[in-house]
Amino acid sequence: MLYKSALLCLFFVFWAQPLSAQDDLFSQIAEEQGSEKAFDLLPERMLFTQRLLWGEKGALRVTGIAKLTEEQRMKELRLRKSLLNVHQVIGYVTLAGMVAQGILGGQLYNGDYSIYNTHKTVGQVVTATYFTGAALSLFTPPPLISSKEVGLSGARAHKWLATVHLSAMIATQHYKDRDKAIHRAAAYTAFGAFAAATIVIRLKQ
Repeated sequence: MLYKSALLCLFFVFWAQPLSAQDDLFSQIAEEQGSEKAFDLLPERMLFTQRLLWGEKGALRVTGIAKLTEEQRMKELRLRKSLLNVHQVIGYVTLAGMVAQGILGGQLYNGDYSIYNTHKTVGQVVTATYFTGAALSLFTPPPLISSKEVGLSGARAHKWLATVHLSAMIATQHYKDRDKAIHRAAAYTAFGAFAAATIVIRLKQ
C-alpha cells in the first residue's frame, strides 16, 4: 500500500513539474526592454473571469485587496503557478473518478441497481472535483503576457476541449433525473473531451 502511494505521489510530481519550472517573466522582459523601461503588468487578452477579478478595473483592484503593482503581480504569478499545479492534480483525480463512474454507470444501465447509491456518490465527488478544478483555471491570476502562438497548439486545443467538456458536464447534471439517454450521452462526451484535453495539454511541454 505504501509502495502504491509513493508511486502515485511521484506520478503527480512528474506531471506537475512543467508548471513549476516556468521562468521569471519579469526578469526576461527587463532584459529585453531595459530595466529603465516600463512594461504592462497585465496581458492584452484575459479570460472574462480573470478580468472580472484581476483586470485593471477588476473587483480585487477596485477594492484595494490586490493593487496593480509590480510586487503584487509577482505574488500573483507565484499564486498562478500554485493554483495551476493544484488544477492539474485535481484534473487527474477527476479523470480517474470519471472512469470509475463510467464503469458503475454501465453496470447500472445493465440492471444492477444495487450500486445506485455508489454511482450517485461517485458522481457527486466527480462533479465537486471537476468544478473545483474548473474554478481554479477560470479565476487564477492572468499570466504576464498573452500567448501569441499561431495555429493549433496543445494549449489552444486544451481550451477548445474545455468548452466541450464544460458544456457536457452541465448537460450531464441537468438531465440526470430528466432523460437517462441524454444524461448518458453527455457523460460520455464529457469524459472523452476531458481525457483528450488532459492529453493535448502535454504536447508542447
